[in-house]
Amino acid sequence: MVDNPNFACSDKLPPQSIEAEQAILGGILLDPGAIARIRDILVTNAFYLGIHRDIYQAVLELDNQGKPTDLLAVISWMEDRNQLSKIGGRNQLASLVDRTVSAVNIDALAALVMDKYHRRQLIKASGEILDLAHDQTQEIIQQLERASSKILEVNNSAIASDSEPTPLSDILFDAFERIEEKSMGKALRGVNTGFYDLDAVIGGFKPGKLITIAGRPAMGKSSFLGNLAFNISLHQHLPTVIFSLEMGKEEWGDRFLSTDMPIESSYLQNGKISKTEWESLAQSISKLSELPIYIDDSPIITLNSIRTKVKQLIAKHHRIGMVGIDYLQLMEGTDGDSFNLAFQIGKITRGLKQLARECNTTVVILSQLNRGVESRNIKRPMMSDLRESGRIEEDSDLVLLLYRDEYYHPDTIDRGIAEVIIAKNRSGSTGTIKLLFDGQFTCFKNLAQR
Repeated sequence: MVDNPNFACSDKLPPQSIEAEQAILGGILLDPGAIARIRDILVTNAFYLGIHRDIYQAVLELDNQGKPTDLLAVISWMEDRNQLSKIGGRNQLASLVDRTVSAVNIDALAALVMDKYHRRQLIKASGEILDLAHDQTQEIIQQLERASSKILEVNNSAIASDSEPTPLSDILFDAFERIEEKSMGKALRGVNTGFYDLDAVIGGFKPGKLITIAGRPAMGKSSFLGNLAFNISLHQHLPTVIFSLEMGKEEWGDRFLSTDMPIESSYLQNGKISKTEWESLAQSISKLSELPIYIDDSPIITLNSIRTKVKQLIAKHHRIGMVGIDYLQLMEGTDGDSFNLAFQIGKITRGLKQLARECNTTVVILSQLNRGVESRNIKRPMMSDLRESGRIEEDSDLVLLLYRDEYYHPDTIDRGIAEVIIAKNRSGSTGTIKLLFDGQFTCFKNLAQR
């Protein structure tokens, strides 16, 4: 009995290594310690032959019970469960031992069998994708999403089994080099955000991190995200992409022009451009056109679609400085009752964190705060004000909360001042930094040039 993947248009023998499977099982039956070396690497379904899967499963069951996994123990276990004849009897097990010298190479053999297994998974996924392509009863976008998901499952399975724990000695060696670089002022910082006080605290946006920017409506979350994309692409010369579920690409274009010229975005939207401003507008368009900023305002955004589009940009540019999402609660799959919503939010934030690590970039998500803020005397937000805060707090490496006191108190002495509250910083300190907020140009600015 063997695996039966959908071979689509191929009549080739599926990838497999019967000899390696036999050597692995023989090594386990010979060496009591062999199973411990491979049980977390080699899954039962990786064996091509059904009888090999049955034998390996018996070994795992014995090991789980703390019992020996030698030849006699496996024979007894399978005999008690009327499975011995199914795999060919005692002679089948004895032959595995006879043709095996030792278990010295069992780790490499397990990796080989897993490699063949992943290739069979890819063949199976390819066949299923071919079936999807022929099925014209569904929208093509949905079919592409499902096809991408199938490939992603194979990819994640292969990555998970290929990774190995890192020895502490290697970690400490890298730590020494990193500390030495910092002492000499040579340490590589994260991607600078363009906001000096913020960068001084967090060290810039670091690749592989998930960052949450949250605030009540009208605090300037989208403006802040746009400013980050603008600064990173302008000063770091890195591509940035914003997946926008709230604003269309035309509005984003007006905002970037308003920030650069500067001219009020409402004037741009209404076409109220004076004769003296047309030349500045043309110059600004020419300048901004050179920046590698991308806007995706697709009405439906899923984890799979974001991953696919980000990887397309990486293939084109080799590196992405920031992936922004405006905003989390509008992503596909975040509807339903409160329990399901919390579950879906957690699933999405976990997926975005994995995307950041997988693509070695920074993922920045905007999130709403609970309405409970409005009922308090002190309106300054806290991390517990995050909607579905548990999973967002858990998955985020950095949580920034935006607050503008003048929104609640027009006579405040902090008019035009925005607070960026660093509520969580997994790799550094927390605190609050202040920026200028210019509402008419929808942009944040440093308080003082440095």
